[in-house]
Amino acid sequence: MIIQKTTNSRISEFDPENYSFGDHFIDHMIICEYENGKWGDVKLMPYGPLPFSPANMAFNYGQACFEGMKAYKDKDGQVFLFRPEKNFERINKSAKRLAMPEMTEEMFIEGLKVLMDIDRAWVPYGEGKSLYIRPVIFATEEGLKARISNKYMFAIVGAPAKSYYSAPVSVKISDYYSRAANGGVGSAKAAGNYAASFYPTQLAIAEGYEQIIWTDDTSHEFFEESGTMNVFVRINDTIYTPPTSEKILDGVTRDSFITLAKHKGIDVRVEPVAVKTVMEAQENGTLKEIWGVGTAVVTSLFEAFGYKDKKYELPKLTEDESYALMLKKALVDIQTNKAEDPFGWRVLVEKNVLETA
Repeated sequence: MIIQKTTNSRISEFDPENYSFGDHFIDHMIICEYENGKWGDVKLMPYGPLPFSPANMAFNYGQACFEGMKAYKDKDGQVFLFRPEKNFERINKSAKRLAMPEMTEEMFIEGLKVLMDIDRAWVPYGEGKSLYIRPVIFATEEGLKARISNKYMFAIVGAPAKSYYSAPVSVKISDYYSRAANGGVGSAKAAGNYAASFYPTQLAIAEGYEQIIWTDDTSHEFFEESGTMNVFVRINDTIYTPPTSEKILDGVTRDSFITLAKHKGIDVRVEPVAVKTVMEAQENGTLKEIWGVGTAVVTSLFEAFGYKDKKYELPKLTEDESYALMLKKALVDIQTNKAEDPFGWRVLVEKNVLETA
């Protein structure tokens, strides 16, 4: 690994009590370039802009995917990653689906550890705070012919984060737009998936909602995801969540919630969630909660949902009554080293990792 540390840290300009999600960036970034059929050296360098032509093939043909993950700091100043091997597996799955070269574990895992070690001062400590990490791979070849690029860049950047959604939100069940289709790239974290979701979300916002619950592309009869999150439904004391597929992202937070719920003895059913079933539960009073989960937000509680032309209020549960809040606390306590980790999810970032590598 090639190391080029900054001579002008910006950490003194960062106010840990006054910032927004994703608008301040740590001092360094990881860069690795692919050319002539192989990856080059992994480089740690000062964070900053990179020069690209408008003819960059990622801009024109969409070969780009990314991951979302976090680093956490405990009361003793130790820094932890959370299940980084899952993100490594998934970014390679996404890259393969978009005909891009897969990454090595050294590039991804070791690159992460070195970056987090050197910029550990940027990892904020406190309730709801973390460092959001964005690994990304994209085409860099200059060309306007529709084909696979011959050049790529892998990069990792980081930004201090705090609670993404601080209050419950209202969501609309889509009966027209879909996030993904059979045979498409819904199971990949392709950049274009997010671009395609913005317009329908704007329409939902104009109707008084913050997000969309996406339904299947053929019949719009089954839940798939919500916004940029996996979705969970609680009917009576049972949790339901759709199974992953080529249309539904295999979320790390989703998998963690399922594992934690089962560990706590909660009945979890990973099966298709029909809109009809949810509406019937709403009508007979057995629908208790609907929520979304993802790396950035951890848990987004829904206070109401819309279907067709009607809006329905969800029960207002206390922290003791809510499965969503109970599981969120259990997960965050593991991530931030406030609780035992029986699953081996928490990965300590050793100090001076370069010296021990």
